[in-house]
Amino acid sequence: MSTAPYRDPNRPLDERVDDLLGRMTLAEKAGQLFHAMLTMNRDGTLAEADEGSFLRHGTYELVTQGHLTHFNLLGQYGVRETAEWVNRLQALAADTRLGIPVTLSTDPRHSFTDNPGASSGSGAFSAWPEPLGLAAIGEPELVERFGDTVRREYLSVGFRVALHPQIDLATEPRWSRQSGTFGSSAEVTSALVRAYVRGLQGPRLGPRSVAAMVKHFPGGGPQQDGEDPHFPHGKDQIYPGGLRDDHLAPFRAAVEAGCSQVMPSYGRPVGVADWEEVGFGFNRDVLTGLLRERLGFGGVICTDWGLLTDTSIAGEPHEAHAWGVEHLTVAERAAKALDAGADQFGGEQCPEVIVELVRSGRIPEERVDASVRRLLREKFVLGLFERRYVDPDRAEETVGASEFTALGETAQRRSLTVLTNHSLLPLTDRPNLYVEGVGAQTASLYGNVVTDPAHADVAVLRLRTPYEERPGVFESFFHSGSLAFGEERLKEILALLEAVPTLVCVNLERPAVLPEIAAKAAALVADYGASDAALLDVAFGRARAEGRLPFELPRSMAAVEASRADVPNDTEDPVFPYGHGLAL
Repeated sequence: MSTAPYRDPNRPLDERVDDLLGRMTLAEKAGQLFHAMLTMNRDGTLAEADEGSFLRHGTYELVTQGHLTHFNLLGQYGVRETAEWVNRLQALAADTRLGIPVTLSTDPRHSFTDNPGASSGSGAFSAWPEPLGLAAIGEPELVERFGDTVRREYLSVGFRVALHPQIDLATEPRWSRQSGTFGSSAEVTSALVRAYVRGLQGPRLGPRSVAAMVKHFPGGGPQQDGEDPHFPHGKDQIYPGGLRDDHLAPFRAAVEAGCSQVMPSYGRPVGVADWEEVGFGFNRDVLTGLLRERLGFGGVICTDWGLLTDTSIAGEPHEAHAWGVEHLTVAERAAKALDAGADQFGGEQCPEVIVELVRSGRIPEERVDASVRRLLREKFVLGLFERRYVDPDRAEETVGASEFTALGETAQRRSLTVLTNHSLLPLTDRPNLYVEGVGAQTASLYGNVVTDPAHADVAVLRLRTPYEERPGVFESFFHSGSLAFGEERLKEILALLEAVPTLVCVNLERPAVLPEIAAKAAALVADYGASDAALLDVAFGRARAEGRLPFELPRSMAAVEASRADVPNDTEDPVFPYGHGLAL
């Protein structure tokens, strides 16, 4: 029996793609247009539908009946169990009629933020600062090394698409997603995304690459009032400063660097004359006119998650992110997104909708073929037809390997940004230390830990950027609203600063408003994801802090509210300007 041409690695790529596409039924093609979420059982077995869970269909049903072959794994699991699960999933796909391998994706897994809608804590993977921290260091060579580390760890467990980097500009100080960006500078972000894509994909996409899905096109930073477009009250994206092209610049750089995929933003542009006021995933002006035609992007366009159907998250109802087209049916939304230029629907699992659109004549099958061809082509280029399985032993050796862990720990220390230092740092000897927000066991390696500030020589206080509590389990992960400390909390902090010389370290997931703290702290340091040991190594002169602020720190919420959402570093009289950082 002769081998089908698409299974023959010696045949030309385009011939293999065309041969496979020609063998597919409409239902099999429709399945390729969905990039669904999956979880796994803790023991590495395949998960089936669970009442009350977002997993409306089980893994077996999605692969064998829905013909889906693109999945996004949610959650943290053991390394061996993950690798074994990947192999079981790939074996299930191999047993289907055409044996199309699964392409598995993940949100970021290498830093400290744990948000089920955006990223996962590092867990077993090497721990690095958030992208903001890499921007604070500002070295493309380090970002390429980071991307290469991510690539090697991902490959070992079977992840072949990175749902990152996030290259929005951090221009609205209140926006919750800034920690995943490279800060407010278009120039810096452009340089770093080129390096990131090189690290993930190599010189060109191939069998040892992880495909980069850059997001959120054409730049999701200028959100009205800093609200997030995961939610209806954050659907609007605005450009009061007219800097639309500034936000586009990093995507131009990413396309030029060869990024394989692009994810459009949820937001809908408001007040932009030549763009329809609909979410970017439905926006032909942006996806076809701008991304395809003007920028020349030929890769996969995958929408952000959940544009078509309403869903339940943690038992809470959430409407589809169909901003500007809420009135359309699910089928009409899918048709509009395909008309706009999207290839794939993130977080969705309704291929029957595509089948009906074609059968009704609303969407020609040739339009579906165009997207399926792109998606299949990437699978072939990634070498998945030849090498779909992973080695669990190798995965355990690779994920969190000492080489990668050491690189991440060094980056944590380098990224720390010294904002003020009134002759406190570096600390010497073994002082009596009073700590808050720092593990006492770790602190005891550097000094004598005391429980009363009155008995301390020095206090070390770790804080997080303030935010407003929001209702709902899912929205609580998106830290939005005020950046200023509440009156009572500020009084407590200032009382400590007056009682004992205090090193304050603020985790800047957003630009905190802290003029009073800056004025009274004996030393003020910013972190973007760093361990207690990283902070104390810098404080005691055992490591060098090299970070520079990747955005300015505003003086007041009034200044934030008066700033323009699309203009970088636009608040009046900031406490610390963009790029500030002291040598230590």
